[in-house]
Amino acid sequence: MESVTLRMSQEQINRYHVIMESLEGKVTVPEAATVLGLSERQITRLRNGVKTEGAAFMVHKNKGRASARAMSKEERDKIVELYRGELYTGANFLHFSELLAEHEGIARSYAAVRKALVAADIESPKKRRRFKPHRRRKRKAQEGLLIQIDATPYAWFGGRTKFTLHGGIDDATGKFVGAYMTKNECMQGYFETMRQVIERNGVPVAAYADRHTIFRSPNADKLTVEEQLAGKRAPDTQFGRAMRELGITLIEARSPQAKGRIERLWETLQSRLVIEFRLHGIKTVHEANAFLADYLPKFNERFAVEPEQSESAYAPLTLDLDSILCVKEKRIVDNGGVFSFHGKLLKIVSDDVPNKARIEVIASAERGIFALYKGKILDVLPTIKPSKASKPKTERSKVIPADDHPFRRSRPQIPLYSSDLVHTEIYNMLNDIFLAKYA
Repeated sequence: MESVTLRMSQEQINRYHVIMESLEGKVTVPEAATVLGLSERQITRLRNGVKTEGAAFMVHKNKGRASARAMSKEERDKIVELYRGELYTGANFLHFSELLAEHEGIARSYAAVRKALVAADIESPKKRRRFKPHRRRKRKAQEGLLIQIDATPYAWFGGRTKFTLHGGIDDATGKFVGAYMTKNECMQGYFETMRQVIERNGVPVAAYADRHTIFRSPNADKLTVEEQLAGKRAPDTQFGRAMRELGITLIEARSPQAKGRIERLWETLQSRLVIEFRLHGIKTVHEANAFLADYLPKFNERFAVEPEQSESAYAPLTLDLDSILCVKEKRIVDNGGVFSFHGKLLKIVSDDVPNKARIEVIASAERGIFALYKGKILDVLPTIKPSKASKPKTERSKVIPADDHPFRRSRPQIPLYSSDLVHTEIYNMLNDIFLAKYA
């Protein structure tokens, strides 16, 4: 009896004493049931078992045995070895358990994987912050009512070099609806993000962004109260103009906390996407953008939620997207149909445009540079203005810039879709328009 008692918990010992008193007639079955908080049927079962087997009946039959589903030492060692290896190091424990099932054929629960890693003195890279109670803004009722857009610089490929991932998340469902990576935060990154949102889903009702000059003119802060009351407003940025033409309301967030859903998305991606890039050998911006197109559905399957209302608020696209997600500027042509655009002279390839006509210049990363006159899109070609006879100049001593002078630094070219443009000069102009400010 003494050896059996050592194997019993205190609760089992207490139950045994009450059952023995019941067998000796000191307490009735209903009284024993009340004391132990069990049913009378269970008390009867325990009485019969103790009669036949004694105190050993109170001990569970699997006590001291290893579970048939328990993880073997070899499997635990393999999990620890994989985590400490080059591919998976730095992954949070939940993501690591998913990767084990996907790439290594080890289908273990998050709790089992975490227990094995903690036993090997491995700490999770994702620290848990002390809980701070706060009121979260309720999600929108329908998907497509609000898209939060933002960009985050991070060393996505390891090392110290940072690249910027632009993205959008649907407020109602948490779906990652658009992603595009460039060297730095730029207008082209947001244009391509919105292109993905619209082509895959439709036109959303509103977009929620911060107060970056890509979205908001710096002159907006210079307006006086009197001017604002009189209805005067700062001119739209190119992105703001594009959203207005699409019928999308652009809302300004005044703090990162206001668009917390996409801020939390960046935290998740910075933990997961670095590991995914490493596993798939992704090392360049081109490869990353191609990979993201297939990664978004997989990510949404894991993290997206059902909206409160099933009906979508996305509207079908009825406009030419390429003629909206572009740069548009007004110009006046001279007597020869020539105009200046971003420091270059361009000539309209048409005789339908009169002298001194007002035109709109369209610079699209998809199609190139064109002129719009009375609803007609006209081709343009680079031209050179005849130079005047110059007076002889006095010779000046040559100044050779140093090797680290900004003039000698090469600016990275962003991949534009139209790589087959006829004129290299126009292609270079597009890179200057969409990237020069941000490279």
